[in-house]
This record gives sequence, C-alpha cells and structure tokens, in this order.
Amino acid sequence: MQYVAYFRVSTQKQGRSGLGLEAQRVAVAHYNPIAEFVEIESGKNDDRARLHEAMKFASTNNAALVVAKLDRLSRNAAFLLSLMERGVRIRCADMPDADEFQLHLYAILAHKERKMISERTKAALAAAKARGVKLGGAQKSTQDRVDAFTQSILPVLRTLIDSGIDTPAAIAMALNERAVRTSRGAQWGAGQVVRLLNRLGMEAR
Repeated sequence: MQYVAYFRVSTQKQGRSGLGLEAQRVAVAHYNPIAEFVEIESGKNDDRARLHEAMKFASTNNAALVVAKLDRLSRNAAFLLSLMERGVRIRCADMPDADEFQLHLYAILAHKERKMISERTKAALAAAKARGVKLGGAQKSTQDRVDAFTQSILPVLRTLIDSGIDTPAAIAMALNERAVRTSRGAQWGAGQVVRLLNRLGMEAR
C-alpha cells in the first residue's frame, strides 16, 4: 500500500512557523508517503483545493490518504462519510488499525462531541454575560480588566477541560474556533493559555 499525506493547519501563522504541521509530519512519517499536500484552511471549510488535489493524486497512484488525525480531513461527519462512500481510502496515524466501519463511527461520535462542547461553551459565555461580566471589556485599570476577564472565561475553560480538551495547544485552538478572544481581542496561543491557567491555579497536560 502506498500513501499520500495530507496536512492541514488553521492559520497562516501556523503554516509559517510549522506549529502543528511538524507534529503531523512526525505522526505519519512511518507510512513513508510518496507525496504530501499542505493546506492552510479552517476545518469547517470542506471545499479545499489542496485536499482535492491530494485525493486525485492518491486515486491516480492507487494510494490511500493518510492524516495524523481524522479531524485534519474535516470536522464534518457527513463530509467524511461521503469521502469514504466515494471510495477514498483513509488511514489515520492515531488509529492505525481502524477499519472503514470504525472510521464511520468515530466521525459521527466526534461530530456529536464537538457539537455538545460548542453548546456548553456558548451556555457558559451566556451565563457570564448574564452576571454582568464584560468579556475583554475596558475596566478601571489594566489589572482590573485582566482579573475580570480571567474570571469570566473560567467556566469556558472548565467546560473544555472537562470535555477532554486539556492541553494548552488544544485549548487555544478550541477558543479560537469558537471566536473567544483574549482580553486584548487577539487569538489565543498555547503560551497565553498556560499563563491564564497559572493565574487560575488550573493545570493542563
């Protein structure tokens, strides 16, 4: 069996720095892919040029598409199922022994879990707003603003960690995907999440 690697990162910054991309390369390295395709695009967008090129190349060379994790292909269960129904052979480095049935099941469960996490996160943010907390809003002083923001985002962090999203990088990605910004209105990075967790006395893996 030959393999064609497909890597996806969500931001231009990740693409330039290699953050996330190198980890994906390491994960699939033992498959010795004959080619690799890199895409900088949100997982919510299933119409991706490089993904189509990767699938076409794999088909032409009678190869399987290999990814580090299934969500590198898509976060949409219906889209993932449609690929498999079209005969696209998929291998996931984190589930090397998974057959087509198991991938179907995993895609559906992962889609459901993400929906539940999103709903709980929105509920936590709404509860914070109802208490009169202004996320990232201007306060009397910089320290007041930081303290208020830190406490306002605590329910969101607990929801993510309780849901299994418990590494700084994963938490940062989840916050960015849900449009939850830092106190300065910027996107999250793993380092910022670590500092936030330290302020709250919380731990992540």
